[in-house]
Amino acid sequence: MSNSLLARTPVSVKVAVPLAAALMVAACGSSGSPASGGTPSSGGSTPNASAVNTVITTRSGSSGSFLVDGSGRAVYLWVKDGKNSSACSGACAGAWPPVPANGKVTASGGVQASDLGAITRSDGTKQVTYDGHPLYYYAGDSGPGQTNGQGSDNFGAKWWLVAPSGSELTGSGSASTPSSSSSTSSAGGGWG
Repeated sequence: MSNSLLARTPVSVKVAVPLAAALMVAACGSSGSPASGGTPSSGGSTPNASAVNTVITTRSGSSGSFLVDGSGRAVYLWVKDGKNSSACSGACAGAWPPVPANGKVTASGGVQASDLGAITRSDGTKQVTYDGHPLYYYAGDSGPGQTNGQGSDNFGAKWWLVAPSGSELTGSGSASTPSSSSSTSSAGGGWG
């Protein structure tokens, strides 16, 4: 804009246009993805919960005990991942959001604290691992007790629930009740 045009432009327009642009940039930068540090809620959205600790515990299903987060939401491993390495990003991470390592990651139920860990993903966020397996949620699970991702063959490899031993649970795994243990222990690793 020329100086003469700026001089004739009302002050409210000079302020409103940059303010509107800044608001649009801020809105676009807030994606609500798991990379923002939250954990998926019952609708699959991800609130920013960076101050909340991550709890991994167990739940019993028809195929045995498997890992869930503190709210009872199932977590999965992907057989394409390497030990302590995630191969799931982009569209894959949209369908299979990484379980974020927020605050102190703790073990409860039948989970072994010594098997919990975290990796740093390519986008700089931290992801919970169990026995070296990066852990994920499934966007098709709308809340606790659902295991719709079990046995899926999305993105070129199988997705499985995780047994407390750290191995893949290849049965149907439909959820029933949380495990009865109420003890909670902290995971080692020094990243929380």
